[in-house]
Amino acid sequence: MDITNPSDQPAASPAYFFVGIGGSGMMPLAMILAGRGATVAGSDRNLDQGRVPAKFADLAAKGVALFPQDGSGIVSPDQRVVASAAIEANVPDMIAAGALGCPRATRAELLASLFNDSRLPVGVAGTSGKSTVTGMIGWILHAVGRNPTVMNGAVMKNFATPDAPFASALVGAGDIFVSEVDESDGSIAHYAPRIAVLNNVSLDHKSLEELRVLFGGFIARAETAVVNANDPDAAALASRLPRGQVTTFAIDASADLRAENLKPEPFAIQFDLVSRGARTRVKLAVPGRHNVSNALAAIGAAMAADVSLPDAVKAIAGFTGLRRRFDLVGEAAGVAVIDDFGHNPDKIAATLDTLHAFPGRLLLLFQPHGYGPLKVMGTELVATFVERMAPDDLLVLPDPAYYGGTVTREVTSADIVAQIAAGGRDARHIADRAEAAAALVAEARPGDRIVVMGARDDTLSVLAAGMVDALAAR
Repeated sequence: MDITNPSDQPAASPAYFFVGIGGSGMMPLAMILAGRGATVAGSDRNLDQGRVPAKFADLAAKGVALFPQDGSGIVSPDQRVVASAAIEANVPDMIAAGALGCPRATRAELLASLFNDSRLPVGVAGTSGKSTVTGMIGWILHAVGRNPTVMNGAVMKNFATPDAPFASALVGAGDIFVSEVDESDGSIAHYAPRIAVLNNVSLDHKSLEELRVLFGGFIARAETAVVNANDPDAAALASRLPRGQVTTFAIDASADLRAENLKPEPFAIQFDLVSRGARTRVKLAVPGRHNVSNALAAIGAAMAADVSLPDAVKAIAGFTGLRRRFDLVGEAAGVAVIDDFGHNPDKIAATLDTLHAFPGRLLLLFQPHGYGPLKVMGTELVATFVERMAPDDLLVLPDPAYYGGTVTREVTSADIVAQIAAGGRDARHIADRAEAAAALVAEARPGDRIVVMGARDDTLSVLAAGMVDALAAR
């Protein structure tokens, strides 16, 4: 597909140039700036490689000028160059920016600036659940007419339309800016929220000691911190703050917002919300105990933004979820195919627990999102799969996602598979992802659930859809 500058977009000197504009954190930020009237352009190696063309077509339709990642889009020292964390200094765009003396900003610096400048910044942090809670808060505020701006790392189904299929951002005219904030690169330290949500503290990209410092500082800077009392580390951080600064939430434990009497369904869940002695039945159109916790966090944040509890409960019932978060892609030949963002131990455990609450074998395809994360989380990933898989489940690992650049391959998918197999679970290494998917399709029988898991790769959704087609063609 040939995407060039739109006819109404001048080629010279766009105000912002995003290097890696298709990234999950870059695209919504670019969409917010474009939606606010800024001139935005960018490049992406996935565009050059022809990956996920619909995403870049959507950007182009919004007036974003797209260029090859060869330096040709950096033409003026007036351009502000924004680079994602995955961009190396030797990328031609970065070399061109250096030669011209363009001002630069990281994605996190630019987002933090927009966030902190808003009148009511609402930040969502934690190792897991950030995107879902952000989407829930955004939907509640939208439904009650607060017209928020929302910055998400995932497509929010409630806001996705044929004209906006990649709705990971919402541009509103209100005074609220809702954003998930990232701890993996330490950039969470740049954010000054008025309302801060902390879902959980667990191993992902950094050590627990580093995470405690980052998350503790984040909630301390807020006027109201909404914190998960079920998570020991999060609760410990909250205990250091004045009691009036904290709203706690928990499932079947003492908290300001407490969930009881959970009633799970295959793709939904209900529970009682107990707050200040009052009991309210809550219905969610997304499944799992983890989403009950997410909903409590979102309701707590909405109440801190002056939304009434009844209005928040009514609104959240209409939340339809995020793409790639326990996303039912389709069913064929009696087999359901689910696309899921599960990539760290907590997320994977939540997905497997939710599925094992109902009958059916699980056929799992897990693509690690890089060799670095595999090294950091390898031991915990192995333990999660060994403990959470059922004896008749099957796990297949292709090689980790890799898009170029330098990387140390100290721990591989084959290493992880060997350890899981040694733990007594059926795990196989099939290096090529297409072959791994084909193996699961061939193995599947009626009643099975196929789950495609992994992060940082939009083509996993394409793979999942192709598996549905392959099942139907058998």
